[in-house]
Amino acid sequence: MSTEKMSALIISAHSADFVWRAGGAIALHARNGYRVKVVCLAFGERGESAKLWRKPGMTLEKVKAARREEAERAGDVLGAELEFFDLGDYPLRVPDEALMRLVDIYRELQPSFVLSHSLKDPYNFDHPLAMHVAQEARIIAQAEGHKPGGKIVGAPPVYAFEPHQTEQCEWSPNVFLDITEVWDTKRRAIECMAGQEHLWEYYTRVALQRGVQAKRNIGITAARDIRYAEGYQRITPQVMGDLS
Repeated sequence: MSTEKMSALIISAHSADFVWRAGGAIALHARNGYRVKVVCLAFGERGESAKLWRKPGMTLEKVKAARREEAERAGDVLGAELEFFDLGDYPLRVPDEALMRLVDIYRELQPSFVLSHSLKDPYNFDHPLAMHVAQEARIIAQAEGHKPGGKIVGAPPVYAFEPHQTEQCEWSPNVFLDITEVWDTKRRAIECMAGQEHLWEYYTRVALQRGVQAKRNIGITAARDIRYAEGYQRITPQVMGDLS
């Protein structure tokens, strides 16, 4: 299938989330010719920037600027476009104006698939809110009565990428994406996130673990050598012509 004009939309609560959880998917699809757009609803300036706040003379605007620079460098490595909504975090709140801005992005981008957070996360309420907004904007973008005459979106599949603590979030992967060939790219993007260096090795271990599980699920006759993978939970149904 030609990937001409195909695209992907990643809705990230904070400016580092897309790197840890979907960096492989972004790099893989960008390399295959997709237009990949990441919307960062917030910078993670309050709740996910402890290392920066420990520096003397730090201010909110300085933290935001540092987080933005890290995310932009990671986006460049992965091959993604970034758009920052700067809605604040801890707590994240999404006003109607921002929701409609996201609807416009859906309609302009016409994504082939959408990635966002798990439906639940008792450790970070910003994350499921991002997924809620991702789904609500998708539904509005499908409505003929919203800005009549505009191009609506179809039904792009929605996937929840892996949360930090899977069991507590009731997240279980039903899709594995082989990212072995782009792992070095993802790792370079991970290393752009200097404010959360403690997560670099954690998400390397996650990718290795998912790689083992992915290889287990391709069958004994497959020649594919999977070392690194990302897990996803598909939220929307898949329509198939057969079940093989």
